[in-house]
Amino acid sequence: MTELWTLENEIYNEGFTLLCGVDEAGRGPLAGPVCAAAVMLPRGHVIEGLNDSKKLTEKRREELYDVIRSESVSYGIAFASVEEIETLNILGATFLAMNRAIKQLSPAPELALIDGNRTKGIEVPARCVVKGDSKCADIAAASVLAKVTRDRYMLEMAEKYPQYHFEQHKGYGTTLHYAALREFGPSPIHRMSFLKKLYG
Repeated sequence: MTELWTLENEIYNEGFTLLCGVDEAGRGPLAGPVCAAAVMLPRGHVIEGLNDSKKLTEKRREELYDVIRSESVSYGIAFASVEEIETLNILGATFLAMNRAIKQLSPAPELALIDGNRTKGIEVPARCVVKGDSKCADIAAASVLAKVTRDRYMLEMAEKYPQYHFEQHKGYGTTLHYAALREFGPSPIHRMSFLKKLYG
């Protein structure tokens, strides 16, 4: 997917030498933390099959997860907890997780490319890239790491709280999930601010 490098190469040509891509998984669910990843790939490095994590099968994401970690210059993965989501709101918690992920990178990036349309709250120089996970290799790689990491966490939560079927919906608001909430009430990992309609 060499076209995934088009935008990043234009930015490199402005004089930057160290870019990273940043993306999150889990902004929308009713339960569980939000996860962010930051990835710095070698410039122009093509990872076969890399794409926006939402366009990949779970099996393909799992395969790419190890490839991205072994072939990146550096990567970071971090969570913001349910408590932090409730305290800061989901946007603030997302940026908290992103900053934590970026801080793990070595060397530090000169510019972070953030998936989405906001960078306010990011502690390093940053640019927004709307739909970045389908336009930038670094952001696409970050989207895979964040999604796989969060999904794995929710599988662990499914064992702890089997009545909610987190292994099927990963905390998103599906019919099955709402049915479990009506039957069992919220668990300690539910985001109460997302459940105001049910428990308001």
